Amino acid sequence: MTAVAVTLPRLSTLLRLGRISNLPTVWTNVIAGVVIAGGAPAVDIVLLALAMTAFYVGGMYLNDYFDRAIDARERPGRPIHAGEIRAVTVSAIGFGLLIGGIVLMVVFGRTALLSGAALAAVIVLYDVWHKGNVFSPVVMGACRALVYIGAGVAVTGQLSTATLIGAAALACHVAGLTYAAKQEGLNRIGNLWPLALLAVPLLVAVPSALSGQVAVIAAWLLLAVADVVAVRLLAQRRAPNAVPMAVSGLIAAICLVDALAVGLAGGSLALVALCAVGYPLTRLFQMSIPGT
Repeated sequence: MTAVAVTLPRLSTLLRLGRISNLPTVWTNVIAGVVIAGGAPAVDIVLLALAMTAFYVGGMYLNDYFDRAIDARERPGRPIHAGEIRAVTVSAIGFGLLIGGIVLMVVFGRTALLSGAALAAVIVLYDVWHKGNVFSPVVMGACRALVYIGAGVAVTGQLSTATLIGAAALACHVAGLTYAAKQEGLNRIGNLWPLALLAVPLLVAVPSALSGQVAVIAAWLLLAVADVVAVRLLAQRRAPNAVPMAVSGLIAAICLVDALAVGLAGGSLALVALCAVGYPLTRLFQMSIPGT
């Protein structure tokens, strides 16, 4: 009998495939979605965070799985082509995590289960069809919007207008950064006009900011600064890695969109600050594990 040696992938490979440096943005999405819906017990928030973590990491694995042929030409250093892990393993982990996320949503009832299944379906749609698809930024925006929606229906059993507005604003920010990310491989940016989507969360919050709400004003200013810094990098491109730097910053700024959403929903200054802290935390993690 011939013994077959099985080499397990390194932990660093697994973490890199899952883009785990960006997970604070998922957790703050959950916090914002719950606050907009009216709040929930801590145990429910933790369970939702676990479910959304599974969806996110699973989606990132499947992104590499379905992109493996293109990455072999354009990004040969990615783990699958570099021989760090087998494609079938990446696929199994990715789909397994999506199923795990759906199972966790069962706890919250039928509506939450359906929202989880919808999120998993949209994630797979993006991963399979984002290359060469002009609408892929919109699909990615829908993925993040469904995190708000999933959190909202999980804690209330229904979908509110406030949740839909928050989800739409978040989707615009994510669609804008995804447009920029689609240019990352060539380290250039074409027409900058789609980046105007980044301004939607700021515009939605203008009336509340003008009314003098401290939490909203603080979150608004932080998000505005983060967006301006990233857009300047994209427009000027003075550094060789300007595009990936800008994209990583915009991903981290999702936490600031969440902070703004929490403030608009009447959340406490402490909760707004908790979401805002996700920005520097994500940037710190991105220094060790690339966020793109």
